[in-house]
Amino acid sequence: MDEIALTGLRVRGFHGVLPAERAEGQDFLVDAVLRLDTREAAASDDLAATVDYGGLAERLAEVVAGEPVDLIETLAHRLANVCLADPRVIAARVTVHKPHAPVPLPFSDVSVTVERP
Repeated sequence: MDEIALTGLRVRGFHGVLPAERAEGQDFLVDAVLRLDTREAAASDDLAATVDYGGLAERLAEVVAGEPVDLIETLAHRLANVCLADPRVIAARVTVHKPHAPVPLPFSDVSVTVERP
């Protein structure tokens, strides 16, 4: 299988369990890797034969900016479902990064990755 990867999609969302996270929001970063067969797209050189990563980015951003959830695990699962909505996608791996999570110690990133066939 081939892969299409969208890395570092930055979207403001209001996810988290703390009231301040819901009120102020923060930037989330999303990485999505789609597994699919790209031979038809390569042979035809036609965007309609593959996943339009611009459209995918917009759909993922709508979810991140949309209805708040408590856990980034929930958000990651919702984003994976968006990726799998295209019948050409065999599997998807989505990572949600929360670099400004309310952790009381110095850290670089908190992330959750889900992979679905």
